[in-house]
Amino acid sequence: MRPRKLCKSIVSVTHNSDELKAIEQGLKDIGAKDIISSRDTVTIIPNWVNNDKPNPKDGVVVGQDSLRKIINTVKSYNPKELVIATGSGGLKTSKIMKKVGYDKVIKETEVDFVDLNYGPFIDLSLFHRRPSSTKINQVIELATVRISFTQLKMHEESTISASLKNMALGVPPAEIHGYPKKNLGIHDDLHGFITAMAERIPIDISIVSCNPAMIGSGPSNGLSRHTGLVICGTDPVATDTVGARLLGFKPQAIKYLFDCGKLNIGETNLDEIIMNGLGIKKAEKIFSERVYGESILID
Repeated sequence: MRPRKLCKSIVSVTHNSDELKAIEQGLKDIGAKDIISSRDTVTIIPNWVNNDKPNPKDGVVVGQDSLRKIINTVKSYNPKELVIATGSGGLKTSKIMKKVGYDKVIKETEVDFVDLNYGPFIDLSLFHRRPSSTKINQVIELATVRISFTQLKMHEESTISASLKNMALGVPPAEIHGYPKKNLGIHDDLHGFITAMAERIPIDISIVSCNPAMIGSGPSNGLSRHTGLVICGTDPVATDTVGARLLGFKPQAIKYLFDCGKLNIGETNLDEIIMNGLGIKKAEKIFSERVYGESILID
């Protein structure tokens, strides 16, 4: 597929008790308005993993108000088309939509919705052993701007879950891979699969909410901690590198991040990332105080 719309690795960490304002500022800091034009078909891929804990305050899925804010902000950029698309892995997408209230957001904002668990499909080959390819809904290929919107989590398999993991697991259809998308081998080497999907499906804008972030054991059973922080970026690898750092990890600790860096899919060196907003040290201080109850400055 095409390269990212913006090759620069720009990341902004914003802080506000009102997450909607933090999202708005973060998108402004990374120049989202300049990435999206009237010629673009924008597809937003939100994390609707399951409804084990259907309240977005638990950090399992993204918030309805935050999703609405992103939709309305993107609409203000006047794209040619705007689509919400995702494929839940824990339960049928339609059930999660109704349980959490996403169906009301879709209706209120008058945007199109596509369930990625179903076709029409195209075949996507992967530089990966198993699976070596996957079908994906054609809306992913047709999008000229892709936005990944998810929560920051510690994860029992992928170590952390942020923008790359959200795209990699939200796109493969459960109609073929099963619930929770394990039938064809995605979870045999999850880090390798995330890397392979990152190679093939560029993410143009990443929005990673840390309000709440999940610590302990994700994707569903960890502890949620509200921090007021939001990470936005033009490079999903750089964005996730910053998220990993807040959780205390260097890229070497997250195999798919380390591999993405080696393959030049994105930037993993904090010194080479253009940091806007708070900066990494202040973000670390706020995150650790809100999550662990005391300041931990890693950098």
